[in-house]
Amino acid sequence: MKKEKKIHILLLVISVHLTSGQTDYAPYFYDNEPSSTNGNMALFSISEDTPVGTQVYTLNGTDPEGDAVRYGMSFEKGSREYFRVDPKSGIVTLVQELDREKQGEIAAIVSISDGRNKVVETVRVFVTDANDEQPEFQNVPLIVDVPEDTTPGNSIYRVQAVDKDIGSGGSVSYSLQSTPDIKFTIDGHSGVLRIRETLDYEDTPTHFVTVVAKDGGGRYKGNHQVMSSTATITINVIDAQDMPPFFVSTPYFGYIYEVSVPGSEVFTVTARDGDQGNPNPIYYSLINGSDGIFDINSTSGCVTLTTYPSLLKNELYEINVKASEVGPGDHLGDYAVDVVTVRVVDLNNHPPTFYGENGPQNLFEVTMSEHPPAGEILRGFKITVNDSDQGANAKFKLKLVGPWRVLRVVPQTVLNEAQVTIIVEDTSGIDYEKGPTLSFKLLAVEIDTPERFSATADIVINLLDTNDNVPKFTAEYFIARIPENSPGGSSVVTVTANDPDSGPWGDVKYTIYGSGSDLFAIDRSLGIIYTQPWATLDAEVRSKYNFYVKGEDADGQYSLSEVFVTILDQNDHSPAFEETYLDRTMVIGMPVRVEAVDDDAESPNNIIEYSIMTSDPDNIFDMNADTGEINLKPYIKSLEIVQNITKKKDTRWSLVVQARDRGSPSFSTTAVVNIDIREATPLNGPMAAFLMKSRANPMTALGMVTAIVIVLVGVTVLISTALYLRNTKSNRIGPSRRIIKKRRATDAQSWKLPSFKANNPGEKFLVSDPDGSPSRGSRASPSRGSPSISLPLSRPQPPSAPPPPPLITKPSERPTRSMHTMISGSTLTIPVSLPSISGSVPTISGVLASRGPKRSRSTRRKEGGKGNLSSALVSELKLKLEKKIHENNKGYGFD
Repeated sequence: MKKEKKIHILLLVISVHLTSGQTDYAPYFYDNEPSSTNGNMALFSISEDTPVGTQVYTLNGTDPEGDAVRYGMSFEKGSREYFRVDPKSGIVTLVQELDREKQGEIAAIVSISDGRNKVVETVRVFVTDANDEQPEFQNVPLIVDVPEDTTPGNSIYRVQAVDKDIGSGGSVSYSLQSTPDIKFTIDGHSGVLRIRETLDYEDTPTHFVTVVAKDGGGRYKGNHQVMSSTATITINVIDAQDMPPFFVSTPYFGYIYEVSVPGSEVFTVTARDGDQGNPNPIYYSLINGSDGIFDINSTSGCVTLTTYPSLLKNELYEINVKASEVGPGDHLGDYAVDVVTVRVVDLNNHPPTFYGENGPQNLFEVTMSEHPPAGEILRGFKITVNDSDQGANAKFKLKLVGPWRVLRVVPQTVLNEAQVTIIVEDTSGIDYEKGPTLSFKLLAVEIDTPERFSATADIVINLLDTNDNVPKFTAEYFIARIPENSPGGSSVVTVTANDPDSGPWGDVKYTIYGSGSDLFAIDRSLGIIYTQPWATLDAEVRSKYNFYVKGEDADGQYSLSEVFVTILDQNDHSPAFEETYLDRTMVIGMPVRVEAVDDDAESPNNIIEYSIMTSDPDNIFDMNADTGEINLKPYIKSLEIVQNITKKKDTRWSLVVQARDRGSPSFSTTAVVNIDIREATPLNGPMAAFLMKSRANPMTALGMVTAIVIVLVGVTVLISTALYLRNTKSNRIGPSRRIIKKRRATDAQSWKLPSFKANNPGEKFLVSDPDGSPSRGSRASPSRGSPSISLPLSRPQPPSAPPPPPLITKPSERPTRSMHTMISGSTLTIPVSLPSISGSVPTISGVLASRGPKRSRSTRRKEGGKGNLSSALVSELKLKLEKKIHENNKGYGFD
């Protein structure tokens, strides 16, 4: 027995020894050539223009034991990951754009693993260049200053552009864009700019030359590409002294008069240096013709008289004036010569004079109405002008000085004497509102005399006002806001219209009208709009009003403006639950919900927050403050836990909830909620089994539900399409073939104003069929026969417009469809008898009901804002709608 145990122990030791002697070798990459795209990415290079998504390499290796290997790739922390590897195939894909100019070498860590051993290697991937960069000019903007006497062929600037590419793509050559008058050349290799032709500052002081920098070209995304850029060189030519001076405003004429004395100015000449960019001072002198009678100021060029005119022997003198440049060291350089002609004339001693009916006069006045027609002669003026001198001394100009181009004077040039006529040129300038008086100066100024004698007269026009202005409001529309529940007679807004006319023509009276004006009144003189004394504003009933205000003067001229009044909501309603005591049944795991309604019109007054005030037992429920949902605490997951909370094993608990609005001040209300807690009923059947199986994988159930919905939608679309095609084929009637039969005399019923007997406000405008039956969809009246309208017994309301005639449906509409229109916030549904194609007369019935009592906010949400459409419409749209309805009804015998 002992011998057998020793043999078993020996065999076990040998088996363990053999097992531990097996070696597990690590996998390794194939070591391929540097240009290979298969291996461990050692010495791998990639062009920077390789598109993202390209498979650029395949990691390849093996495991000595033949086990399957997986590949990995990572990058150093903080560096961009340019590649991604497929773990199974080893295919490496480029996932980010490369840019050699930003990063020319990428460090990556590649790995190969057989599941037990992992070999990691660090490789460097080289990014090769592509021609994707254009040359970039240095030292921009390029501005050069060049003297105009620089010799052609000289270099004046060196342009430099840098291309970040390498090789031929980084080499740059230069050229100039050719123009017809280019005066420069550039060396294509060095970028040196030279003068080709002589520059002239006086001809062109500044040159703009466009230089093109082009690289040597290279491959980019498989194509050969050459890139270039341009820059503009501004060449400022510096003026040189190469132009003589010249006289300006020639020829020159001067005059000497009998009253002149030695030193009197005869004439002033002006010369300038031809080199205007860098001018030299000018020195003036007389060279001949002066005969000692004249002298000239060497700096100003003023020619003066040196003797008395009575000693002069000639009537005409020609003086030669020399203008020389003053160079460095006061050296006189280039010069120019011109002639000044001087004439000796007789004395001019009589100025022009204005005359009226009674002799010389310098004030002329007239009274007239504003805005005379253009071209009218102002006959109230009797003006004569006279100059007693003879010849040129008696020639003068007339000019009217005052508001520009309002009046003009005729004639404008007078010799000796003329009758003065004043003509209206711009009637808009003769406006009483701009000023009740117009003042002008009538000037008479001699033309050809050195004295330029003149005379003036005042022209005064007193204007009489006319009603030539329409009252104009200070704004096209006025916007006002007033809190609801404001007392009657509260001020809303003040409108202002201005009429610049005087007296009663400028006194504006105000009135208001329109569908929204019933609750408002206006002070006719002050334009203050206020609420009617009996009016009560309620934002929950109607929050917006708009109407027109008219401003009218004494002659009936008027203008209009529109007033928009917004009723500001006040927090005047408390939240309200449906009942004080609420009963709810709660399934464990599912919430119950309570809801309160706040009848205020706007937030935050109608925004409600919910909370639990007290509960029995305590600390069992949670409540969502926004939705009003009540949940059990998360730890209550079964009915057994519920029963163990109280000694009586209750499953019906109570709590007090509060609903509080967010207005200021805030209002709140409470309700008692009795909650009967039950456990969920187990599901039976195949669907329940399917849902139980899908609890672990909810996406399976969601997919099944989606498939069922898609099938149901598809079936619905097919059925609807088939029905539509069938109906289209059977009911295809062209507009030109529509048959409308005239109503029989027995069918025609006149619209009667119903009596006011109903007690329900919603039946104020109840309209019944002629046979006395109530309209479809309306609340039936207890009485039969003629239609009736009942008004509630409450405070008087402002009058409202009568309902318009009934609308007519198109032939394509179903006969029983009712037609609705909105008038003054009420819904209008009119019973209409339409002739059908077959001759039968179907009836379309409805009801016109005024706004009923206030409804809850949830009800208003469901109705989608149907109740007050007219507050968003201007009055013109309503009038157009009524007019269109009336025109349509005439054609069907409803007029």
